[in-house]
Amino acid sequence: MPLKLYNTLTRRKEDFVPLDPANVRLYVCGPTVYDFAHIGNARPVIVFDVLFRLLRHVYGDAHVTYVRNITDVDDKINERAARDFPGVPLNKAIRELTEGTAVIFRQDIAALGSLPPTVEPRATEHISEMIDIIERLIATGHAYPAEGHVLFNVPSMPDYGRLSRRSLDEMEAGARVDVAPYKRDPMDFVLWKPSSDEEPGWISPWGRGRPGWHIECSAMSWKHLGEVFDIHGGGIDLVFPHHENEIAQSRCAFGHAVMANVWMHNGFLQVEGEKMSKSLGNFFTIRELLESDRFGGRAWHGEVLRLAMLRTQYRQPIDWTVKAAEEAESTLLRWRAHDVVPAAPDPGVLEALEDDLNLPAAIARLHQLSDPAVLAGSLRLLGFSATRDEIAGYDARRRGGGATVDAARVEALLAERKAARLAKDWAASDRIRGELTELGVAVKDNKDGTTTWEIAR
Repeated sequence: MPLKLYNTLTRRKEDFVPLDPANVRLYVCGPTVYDFAHIGNARPVIVFDVLFRLLRHVYGDAHVTYVRNITDVDDKINERAARDFPGVPLNKAIRELTEGTAVIFRQDIAALGSLPPTVEPRATEHISEMIDIIERLIATGHAYPAEGHVLFNVPSMPDYGRLSRRSLDEMEAGARVDVAPYKRDPMDFVLWKPSSDEEPGWISPWGRGRPGWHIECSAMSWKHLGEVFDIHGGGIDLVFPHHENEIAQSRCAFGHAVMANVWMHNGFLQVEGEKMSKSLGNFFTIRELLESDRFGGRAWHGEVLRLAMLRTQYRQPIDWTVKAAEEAESTLLRWRAHDVVPAAPDPGVLEALEDDLNLPAAIARLHQLSDPAVLAGSLRLLGFSATRDEIAGYDARRRGGGATVDAARVEALLAERKAARLAKDWAASDRIRGELTELGVAVKDNKDGTTTWEIAR
């Protein structure tokens, strides 16, 4: 059957017809690297990893380009870097924070069975593309400079709001509109803003400054996928204002009716029936689920977490529970009872996936398979490759210190790094941090000036 995908833009399920079957192009919004990713962040990573695998199966590995960005310039990054690296010049602190956090993110999602994207662009490497888009928007009347800022002129786009289908009042509330005297319209949003001497900034036609959040993804998707591409994905929370504003920027800059032909969004995540929040004590990072006993009193193998995530239809809200994780583990242990060479995936599993990633139906079909080789091949298509022993012994190995490092070596390297930082030898500090990462160690510089470490993976 043809691949069908639900398109948020049209609110219906449609046959997927790529612009170029020899280069199917997918963009998904990635992390802002100032803190460890939480389990809610894991949902789009896992969902769109399944889509990436399915597209490669249908069109061939070499014919799919998957771009997932890293946002490494953001006011939250500035605040966290200043807090965690006291006394360190902000630009150096930002580099340490973002590079270290990006490494942890890649390790965590690899543990969940996710493939690396084809391209993983960083926002700070695409400033020239952002400036180019902004200049195009100004030239066509879709943006205007004001007091060191550049703002997108929302009224200049008659069908602004088409993706989210919200009224003007709803959009203003959802965007948490900032009142500013330099705005022509309350809905106008920032493309470029001035930077102080302490803040990261780049030279532009409008003075030294830095980009707004939305322009970053427009620039990176254009650079790596073109003016129009096949699929744009992300969490449902990004529909407005982020994705709405991406569409506005890209369409008005390049003059096309669409930015991406298909827009896909995964649903929200809650924990044990409640919204996840630190105040409720039910906020879990991926790292905590993999390494600590905070969730259900034990650590969980990444593929167990993956299956627990995939049992709910991707567009629906998901309730993240200990019971669901326990059931996912039992299921995986049963499925991986035989160590066999994987065969081609089951046609019924493929048919379910080609129906807008109908993962519950695909999993139901897996329960019906009797051929261990076909089951193994179908599981591999979904991103499951761990053996039964790896899954069964995971928590025990964590508790028993299965992942070990030479603590004396780590402490010596930390002492060297501290000396380098005091001497403002940032190159040496970066090199030593890289050595620690290679050893499998995650380093955290605390607000009180101390440094702690833990085994990463």
